[in-house]
Amino acid sequence: MGDLTTERSSVTGTAPVLVASNRGPVSFSTADDGTLTLRRGGGGLVSGLSAIDDPNAVWVCAALNDADRRAAREAPHGRLDLAGHDVGGLAVRMLDIAPETFADAYNGVANSTLWFVHHLLYSTPTAPSFDAGFRTQWAAYQAYNAAFAEALAAEAAPNAAVLVQDYHLSLAPALLREIRPDLRIGHFSHTPWAPPEYYRLLPDDVARAVLTGILGADRAGFLTERWARAFAACCEDLLGATVDHRALTVTHDGRTTALGVHALGADADFLRERAHRPDVDERLAALREAVGDRRTIVRVDRTELSKNIVRGLQAYRHLLRTRPEWRGRVVHIAFAYPSRTDLAEYRDYTAAVQELAEAINAEFATPAWQPLILHVNDDFPRSLAAYRLADVVLVNPIRDGMNLVAKEVPVVSDDGCVLVLSREAGAHAELAEASLTVNPYDVIATAEALNTALTMSREERTDRTKRLAAAATALPPQQWFLDQLNAL
Repeated sequence: MGDLTTERSSVTGTAPVLVASNRGPVSFSTADDGTLTLRRGGGGLVSGLSAIDDPNAVWVCAALNDADRRAAREAPHGRLDLAGHDVGGLAVRMLDIAPETFADAYNGVANSTLWFVHHLLYSTPTAPSFDAGFRTQWAAYQAYNAAFAEALAAEAAPNAAVLVQDYHLSLAPALLREIRPDLRIGHFSHTPWAPPEYYRLLPDDVARAVLTGILGADRAGFLTERWARAFAACCEDLLGATVDHRALTVTHDGRTTALGVHALGADADFLRERAHRPDVDERLAALREAVGDRRTIVRVDRTELSKNIVRGLQAYRHLLRTRPEWRGRVVHIAFAYPSRTDLAEYRDYTAAVQELAEAINAEFATPAWQPLILHVNDDFPRSLAAYRLADVVLVNPIRDGMNLVAKEVPVVSDDGCVLVLSREAGAHAELAEASLTVNPYDVIATAEALNTALTMSREERTDRTKRLAAAATALPPQQWFLDQLNAL
């Protein structure tokens, strides 16, 4: 027994800093010969975590597919680094959660319930309907969060700092606190937060559990003050918690949780370097050839229901119908990359985007001009090429926690761009002054904003781009991450 304890202690309980997120920094696939192939991911969290200069820091994540689960099972306690995988200088613990539990927690609760509530996406005459099937999914979500809490508790050194990420792990902070009250725990929400009257769509016990789960943290972080205040309002309204609106704290059940605002910015150094590599130049040349000497309106999104791509296309169609002077003189480059294809609503939405794009080209195209170029296959270098080429960028979400595209394009733009930005994007809080604001539901006003953007003088466009780029890079991922860590 003593040997076993020694063996366990060598791989647990030594991490001074931990991060927990559904998706980790690596993923696996199975090669034809049956061996595991590792792929390293990117994104804000990976960039942010590189700021930690501690070999004992641990990232806890879930296995997302069968190859991931196999890698997790074959590694001691799921620790990929201890199994010899090159996980980028990090210690990574991947959790082998049963596929059906994962699917119910991830698709059923996180993506089909909490995401829909926070982005105000429900068509309420028919949805949501919280029946027995939902209760099965909710039990899975509880089990999924408990698995994370137990893994974090096992890996954390005494008084360690733990940063739990996003709506997938709303319950984990309180569950972790029960096991390890010594830890300093932070939670960060990358989504908006619903106002109380909409948040109350959730079953009462579920709504309260999500709030008290996050309040298990010492600090709850949000992308904007608006989302932080909405969370506080829900705590006040549903839990009867005491909110100090000035200090931005929530006190409930004898514990006080501080609310923090950290507006994740674009990684300027990475973007500028990456946007000028040969593969991007190659795609830029192809786009230029397709566009000719016409003006460009660019959007780059996942086909996520909240991104509002259909109304964006309707606005472009309205522009061409009511401003015939733009026919033959502008091209809309729309990249709509498939998202959550295992959910029917998302498949239907992608189909609606493609159908409308075809209708626009059918209505306006001439032998010499294709008004709309739509791509639905994900290609990061091509996205960067479009960023560089854009005269106008359309970012019109129904609701968005932040929206990094709005911040990234001005940073890499070759000749300056005008940002047409929804007032419901979190980025609007920082970028409003240098962009053209739109109501995401108003197709006609969005078309007018596109026209204003296309006719703007080069001087004003250049000035706006400089201001946008400065605001967009104010809190790069590494600083964003360290600020949260230091605040703990």
